[in-house]
Amino acid sequence: MSEKILLNSADIERVLVRIAHEIVEHNKGARNITFVGIKTRGVPLAQRLAKIIQTMEQVDIPVGSLDITLYRDDVSSLSFKHVVQQTNVPFDITNKQVILVDDVFYTGRSIRAALDALIDLGRPETIQLAVLIDRGHRELPIRADFVGKNIPTARNEEIKVYVSEVDAVDKVAVMRQEGGKNEHS
Repeated sequence: MSEKILLNSADIERVLVRIAHEIVEHNKGARNITFVGIKTRGVPLAQRLAKIIQTMEQVDIPVGSLDITLYRDDVSSLSFKHVVQQTNVPFDITNKQVILVDDVFYTGRSIRAALDALIDLGRPETIQLAVLIDRGHRELPIRADFVGKNIPTARNEEIKVYVSEVDAVDKVAVMRQEGGKNEHS
């Protein structure tokens, strides 16, 4: 499997700053915004976005983490082996502008699961989706409101996001697989 670096640490920071500005502009400020990151790498990305906006707008922005494992439509699959983690959204999302954050947007199935999980927590005014990478190949009619980079891929390629909080390095890479099928994201 060969790996090609698409974004380095500085590139990721620039993309996040741009997304943060787009979020503030779209929402006419940062009041009433909350962030919820999809585990695992969506959480540190949500924390970074919230920190950028807090610095820009001088407001505190709540950040939570969402485990979607039990909401996935492939949870009963024998080939699907995920450990259930803890959801931690220690604030009320009712009537809030919830910015759902994920690292890679692929088929839309993870986002569908995240929407179901969020609705179980309350009734937000809106749910907006921010993703670092959109790689295409949608299977559901879901789109992102804020996209860091559109990176068209072949189905035998995988986009891998590394964040320093989890992986000790910040980068985005594409890996070409020979044969095998990708897991749906």
